[in-house]
Amino acid sequence: MEDKVELLKALADKNRLLILDMLSCGELCACNIMDGLNLTQPTISHHMKILQQCELVKARKEGKWVFYSINQEKVDEFQQFIRELTSFKEGCICEGYNKDCT
Repeated sequence: MEDKVELLKALADKNRLLILDMLSCGELCACNIMDGLNLTQPTISHHMKILQQCELVKARKEGKWVFYSINQEKVDEFQQFIRELTSFKEGCICEGYNKDCT
């Protein structure tokens, strides 16, 4: 569960959400992300580090350039987690609580 908390923290930032939105079109160079969001290189590096630490984004170095892409496997895993978290299931944490609160 801790890895999901870290992933949610990573998503709780406007710039990181915008970066993911940009990457939804495909792999991009860090310079494209900088230009697209009008952010500095250190700011982009900071956000990319966080997105890579929670494995939402993959990085590939080519010469002096770094290219980023969405880690679709991690996105699929997180979507499944949210579906399970918000769906009825046997053995739920709520079992044993009185559902008729008045």
